[in-house]
Amino acid sequence: MNRIEIVGILAGALSCTTFLPQVIKTYKSRSTKDVSLVMFIIATISSALWLIYGILIDSFSVTFTNVIVFISSAIMLYLKVKYRNREN
Repeated sequence: MNRIEIVGILAGALSCTTFLPQVIKTYKSRSTKDVSLVMFIIATISSALWLIYGILIDSFSVTFTNVIVFISSAIMLYLKVKYRNREN
């Protein structure tokens, strides 16, 4: 593994934590009142496209990062739909 890929993995690991605090907070509070649905739709689509790109260029760091970000975004979309009736 070269230095460039190591930097990519470190950057990816930090990116993976981006949505984690929101996922935890939403799960604990069972409220998505202040969570933007559009933002998480965009994030999910974006990470899916980056995942495909990472696979196509055979980059572990891009692929790994976007698997985690995609899962986190998809969880937030699920929670947004699940708790939508509690917003009012």
